[in-house]
Amino acid sequence: MALNIQKTASPLLVVIAFATVYIVWGSTYFFIRMAEEGGLPPFLLGAIRFTTAGLILMTWCVIKKEKIFVIKDILSAAVTGVLLLFVANGIVIWSEQTLPSAMVAIFVSSAPMWFVLLDKPNWGVNLKNKATIFGLVIGFAGVLLLFSDQIGGIFKGTDTQSKLPWMLLLVLGTISWSAGSLYSKHHPTAVSASVNTAWQMIAAGVVYAPVSFLQGEYNHLDLHNIHTQSWMALLYLIIFGSIAAFSAYVWLLQVRPATQVSTYAYVNPVIAVILGVVFAGESISFWQLAGLFTILGSVLLINLAKYRKEKKALELVVD
Repeated sequence: MALNIQKTASPLLVVIAFATVYIVWGSTYFFIRMAEEGGLPPFLLGAIRFTTAGLILMTWCVIKKEKIFVIKDILSAAVTGVLLLFVANGIVIWSEQTLPSAMVAIFVSSAPMWFVLLDKPNWGVNLKNKATIFGLVIGFAGVLLLFSDQIGGIFKGTDTQSKLPWMLLLVLGTISWSAGSLYSKHHPTAVSASVNTAWQMIAAGVVYAPVSFLQGEYNHLDLHNIHTQSWMALLYLIIFGSIAAFSAYVWLLQVRPATQVSTYAYVNPVIAVILGVVFAGESISFWQLAGLFTILGSVLLINLAKYRKEKKALELVVD
């Protein structure tokens, strides 16, 4: 029997939350690169970003007089935060220093498939839903088309074997993200989604700090040498990438099916490519266009299947 822990939500709020996750997270690749190129080390970036975002959000929750200190919920949020924001997100940031961004994006885009495989309580629903499975496969194929121009050169050269450990690490990161998301979905908390999100980010930020120290990022750090663009990018990541988009993501996990929420992994690369064309003057090829429309079609297929199921259930209730 499938475990279905979902809350009712305004359709308009759901659309806004999906749009936020799709668009904002699609832009964070660009802003993370901008922050690092301007002089901010990756793990220090994570420590500042998530700790600051978590404290800001927690302050807002305190002002609203929400329940904050529930030990069980804090521990649950800490597990989710470390799996999502430190292990998964940290591996992506770390691997981007060695692997081509196209390869990283392809591995990250396998997350929806892991959502289905790891979501054991809902195997009976997801594995029997042909539209969902077909949509997931088509979506991943679309990502491959989107990066088809770069794929040819990824495995060329003599350093292919040196990339293998990083590729395996990315698989671990993708599994960690899916597992953390499902853990959050199937372990509802007594506190609000905002408080839960704040604790997740604070927990991740606290773990990032000592790792940054062990990596020696503080040894030669000079804040005066960090460019203004890094601080501006960091501000964007805190406000939009973490407080807005991550809060929307955590909330969506509570009100929508996990397979539907996981479609962010297909749409984000599309947004990244579009932003590159619009703001960086990059060109877009025929295969990239084909991949773009394939991905959008797969997301439509996945959402349409869920919409039809909910509509049919509603009709049965009304009858």
